[in-house]
Order: sequence, then structure tokens, then C-alpha cells
Amino acid sequence: MHVAIPLYDRFTALDAVGPYTVLAFAPGWTVTFVASEPGPVVDDRGSLSIAATASYEEVPRPDVIVVPGGVGTFDALGDEALVGWIREADAHTRWTTSVCSGSLLLGAAGLLRGRRATSHWAVTGFLAGAGAEAVTERVVADGKIVTAAGVSAGIDMALDLLGRASGADTAEAVQLVIEYDPAPPYDAGAIAKASEGLRERAAALLG
Repeated sequence: MHVAIPLYDRFTALDAVGPYTVLAFAPGWTVTFVASEPGPVVDDRGSLSIAATASYEEVPRPDVIVVPGGVGTFDALGDEALVGWIREADAHTRWTTSVCSGSLLLGAAGLLRGRRATSHWAVTGFLAGAGAEAVTERVVADGKIVTAAGVSAGIDMALDLLGRASGADTAEAVQLVIEYDPAPPYDAGAIAKASEGLRERAAALLG
């Protein structure tokens, strides 16, 4: 199973690295970071870069696409090289997926019309413009399109995908390898649980 994760300027690192870590551990799975051209791509904090090892043209038919989100997503909506690659590669994928605001890029490629989809709480309101039905679930599968909510939800999405493709035993083994057993010190990880003041502080961090 070949997975391609496209990188673009100011993507969110965990959106890409979370699913990468899950799927790269899976037997028989290969993950390739792609971009308009091979080389380092800087994340939305400006202090971390991940190297794309192939261009879009070099990976035209991956089995799975995982599109990350990030502060740079809205600028990337106008990147026809990226959006066009998503659209064309989707014709051959087993699954086309996104994390966080990456779902907006699936929408720009015309892949969300009439589908249920999720995204980061700050941008779910934009999904309707792509013809999608926005929902607040952590992972949403509608046919072969699978979308995950904000950032950390990409790990859940990747484990769910791995279970569908390779069975629960494999997914559970990878979950144990990465010791993914969340027990956060605070119960503030969902917008429905947040006070108005907390929402304002979080929105300020997003800029």
C-alpha cells in the first residue's frame, strides 16, 4: 500500500507526521512525502521542515492520499499544481483522506460534493462552500473519502484506515508500538467542551 502525503508551505507538522508514523510502521505500507518539487517544506510554526522526496509528477497514482492542513491551507487552495494533483490522483486511490483544514483542499479539488466531512473546528464553516455536509465527528468516512478533525485526529484516522485495510490486529499492534493511549491532563480538547473565553484564547493562537 503506497501512501502519499503532499506538503505545502505552512502545513501543520502533526497533521502529516501523525498519520505518517502510524502508516509507516504497518507491514507492507510505504509512505512518501511529495511536493511541487523535492526538498524541504517549512511548517506553519516556521521552525520545522520536512523533506519531500518526490514531486507530484513522480507519484501520480498512490493507493492512499493524506492531505494535511495548516495555516497555509487558504493560500494553497489557489495552488493548481497541488489541487490538480489531488483531483487526478483521487481517480486511482483506494482512499483519499485529509486531516484538519486539509479537507478544504479536498473540497477545492471537487471531492466533497454531497459528502459528509469534518475539519478543524475553526474552519468547518467553509465546508458547505465545497458542497459538503459539515459534521463535528473526529473521523468521518463517506465512501473512499475519509476526513479527520483537527491535528491530533489524524492519528485516529490513520489507525482507522489501517484497521480497514489490514485488520484490527495490525492496527492494534501499531497502536501499541506508538503507545497511543491518550490520557490528557486537561479536558479541553473539543470545541463543545470549551468556554467562550477558552475559545477566544485558542482562536488568538491560530491568528
